[in-house]
Amino acid sequence: MNIPEPNVPRIVIIGGGFAGVNLAKSLANSNLQIVLLDKHNYHTFQPLLYQVSSSGLEPDSIAYPLRKILKKHKNSFFRMADVEQIDATHNQIITSIGKLHYDYLVIATGTTTNFFGNASIEANSMPMKSVPQALNIRSLILQNFEKAAIANSEEARKAYLNFVIVGGGPTGVELAGAIAELKNHILPREYHDLNSEHMQIHLLEGADRVLPPMSKHASTKAEAFLKSLGVKIHTNVFVKNYDGIEVTTNSDLVLKTETVIWAAGVTGAPINGLNPDSIKDKTNRYIVNRCNQVKGYDTIFAIGDIAYMATENFPNGHPQVAQPAIQQGKLLGKNLIRMTTNQTPKPFTYHDKGSMATIGRNKAVVDLKHFKFGGFFAWFIWMFIHLMSLVGFRNRVIVFFNWTYNYINFDKAARLIIRPFKK
Repeated sequence: MNIPEPNVPRIVIIGGGFAGVNLAKSLANSNLQIVLLDKHNYHTFQPLLYQVSSSGLEPDSIAYPLRKILKKHKNSFFRMADVEQIDATHNQIITSIGKLHYDYLVIATGTTTNFFGNASIEANSMPMKSVPQALNIRSLILQNFEKAAIANSEEARKAYLNFVIVGGGPTGVELAGAIAELKNHILPREYHDLNSEHMQIHLLEGADRVLPPMSKHASTKAEAFLKSLGVKIHTNVFVKNYDGIEVTTNSDLVLKTETVIWAAGVTGAPINGLNPDSIKDKTNRYIVNRCNQVKGYDTIFAIGDIAYMATENFPNGHPQVAQPAIQQGKLLGKNLIRMTTNQTPKPFTYHDKGSMATIGRNKAVVDLKHFKFGGFFAWFIWMFIHLMSLVGFRNRVIVFFNWTYNYINFDKAARLIIRPFKK
């Protein structure tokens, strides 16, 4: 890997998401060698992936080079690689570009899409966990519009214009709202030979309401906003199969569609090599203590979505969103410095800053500890917080400009089929 052997402890971080990046930044001025590994050379701001999928933003406005984050850290190194196995016996990892010894190992690999073992759904539906996947969805949506314009039958045309989103959590709700804005503002103005009424957006949720992790107030508001945009909501519905043509469910609902976007859940992305007892069943998350040490290991840690830390307030682990990952990354950085100087690490306590979701133009919901609200003010707060959370000044400027342009012109300027998608 061409990484110099250090005379100080080496911290190896696997994953350049929110957890990994905040850990690396917190260790910037420490007397430690930092090695960050990721299969991509950029950090992805995942909360805005849905805007790339729906042509609201270009991918480079929500991605940031990992090397640029580390550029001022002289004893920090980045390598683009797939980590294939952990050899805890010899304190080393095995990657696609070679082996590397560690003194402390931090796993921040996050999650991957959970298809619940259904191979047909996995083969035919569209996940949205990365920039390439978001670009695939964008291309497919726009290609479907073009195919609908030349379709020889009304049945085929409707299938191209029928969009099914499975999962009514924040991702599904935000994506449904964004695609509905394409229907309401883009199709009538630019696709004169298509009847926008033929375009249908179906949101399927297995629970009895959308946004089940949020309050009932937020769910009610979000459902009203979605319906006002023309989204058809189906609750208590589970998808049984999707063969690329037809969606079948546990109810009488059957939908013919060329596009199913799967936002129905995630599962952890563990790495081979550690004791199976260290992984929580079903969720595939590493079981960690309050200092984020993986069960059975003193020098291996897990942070962010991959970490399962059961506490009194969170008996099923922390929510798999950005804030727990950011907070765990920052604290672990301080704890690693304490541990390398023979000090006692501090236990992690999650400070819940609330949750929010946007449904579209002037429409969002916010849940705070003592206050819940929705509408324009919630939408404005959502925009401000997400804008300020982006990594890099350039990205903030570009996103702000795009949002302003889209708001004034009722337009989504990134409607380009740069890389056609083939199923």
